[in-house]
Amino acid sequence: MSALKIHEQIALVFTTVLDELSRGLVEEDEEVQAVTDRTYWEQRGTKQTVAMADELLELVRSLDSSLEFKYNKFYIGLAKDGQPNNFVIFRPKKNQLNMEIRLREENDLKQQMEAAGLDLMDYDKRWGRYRIRLAKADISARRELIMRLLKMAYDNEAID
Repeated sequence: MSALKIHEQIALVFTTVLDELSRGLVEEDEEVQAVTDRTYWEQRGTKQTVAMADELLELVRSLDSSLEFKYNKFYIGLAKDGQPNNFVIFRPKKNQLNMEIRLREENDLKQQMEAAGLDLMDYDKRWGRYRIRLAKADISARRELIMRLLKMAYDNEAID
């Protein structure tokens, strides 16, 4: 705390030196630190939906061969040299794979995805991502469009 005298008035200025963050009980802290790996996602989704993510990773690697999966608690992201590069993320579910691709919201792009038969869930304005529900057949049937979307998102990420 500092006191300043300005004319006849005294002003107090408070400075935070140390904040303490309480994370609850030890057990709760350990839950936050839950290990996430491929096995975690195979249990949360299925081996088949994680394998679908593998297929999409191969498409992503055609853009940049150094990209690899980074398993997080809420999604499977991408990393390059250990650093996150999440222009697309994946959320394996029991019956499908949700792909969230970072692109600017555009009506023309939305119409192209819908016309191609992609199951477009919504646009997440907070993260700037199109959320797409993929079935196994979608990856091969709509491969060209998916690849084009991935390339657009990858190129945008490189610019930003």
